[in-house]
Amino acid sequence: MRYGLLLALVAAALLAFASACNEDSTGGGSASPTATIAGDQTPSGTDGTASSTAVLVERLRPGVVHILSEVATLDVFGQLSPSRGVGTGFIVDDQGHIVTNNHVVTNDNGDPAQSITVTLSDGSKHSAQIIGRDPPTDLAVLKIDGTGLTPLELGSSTDLQVGEDVVAIGNALDLPGGPTVTKGVVSAKGRLIQESGVTIPDAIQTDAAINPGNSGGPLVNTRGQVVGITTAVIRGQAEGIGLAISIDSARPVVDELIAKGQVDRGFLGVRIVEVTPSLAESFGLPTDHGVVLQEIDPGSPAARAGLRSGDVLVKVADIDLQSTGDLFRALTEHRAGETVAVEYFRDSSRQTAQVTLG
Repeated sequence: MRYGLLLALVAAALLAFASACNEDSTGGGSASPTATIAGDQTPSGTDGTASSTAVLVERLRPGVVHILSEVATLDVFGQLSPSRGVGTGFIVDDQGHIVTNNHVVTNDNGDPAQSITVTLSDGSKHSAQIIGRDPPTDLAVLKIDGTGLTPLELGSSTDLQVGEDVVAIGNALDLPGGPTVTKGVVSAKGRLIQESGVTIPDAIQTDAAINPGNSGGPLVNTRGQVVGITTAVIRGQAEGIGLAISIDSARPVVDELIAKGQVDRGFLGVRIVEVTPSLAESFGLPTDHGVVLQEIDPGSPAARAGLRSGDVLVKVADIDLQSTGDLFRALTEHRAGETVAVEYFRDSSRQTAQVTLG
């Protein structure tokens, strides 16, 4: 009797265990340890930094191009010598317009390249023509004839946050095997690039690795939108600092180059330094914003209007100058020959000059 009761209890226990296992397998109970491990595995491209970045790059790759430019220069013997340069660009519309840096398609004397070859991600090569160049902002627009092109979407650099992830795609060092991809964050915004006749306001600083050959390539956010155009690396002074033209600054220049082949903007003939609160405090400036006139070209519109080195510009026409970007926006909106009111501080006195732009 006791033996039969024991068998009955064992049978009941086995039945309960089987029932519990059956509930786990159909989702009615807690998952088994094996099921938990399998469920933690994330499909590629749906989550996780590496997989999502790979998917993003794969989607953007057809819109990024390799640019080979050839220019003829004179060697030390006065003979013509071919010179080649490599850079990157990206397609912006289905008509074949490509944005890149001006220095990618220009020789050291500022002359445009005689021959430009664009290679797409599928390996096809296309002869490109220069639609327009804007040396002051280091921007250029090319055009190729092609079908089935994949334009990249332009985003907003204004919406970028410091610390936000960004990806740079370009032909770094012209290494074989397609474009190089680097990832980093937005380190800072509103940087000013001034070098060799190029003045780029409102530049984006990033720690994404940028090397020769990257110039003209896209800097994109995690949504795959172009927020900048990589253009420079600070070398010898710092490590891990790359710079890109903000897309909000580049967009009106690109639009005008496509429409007219050149950018018509007013000219002051000055070298400037952006005013920051720390700079204002250090030098006792009467304002914490605007731009300081560092140098004035002799005979320039600014010189003829009586402006001097050390004056702090705070307004041009109806645009308040909070940064250098505002000054360049004002000069783009007002053309050569127009006379505009320029408000400035000289010492602690706020004054106004009428400047006829060059």
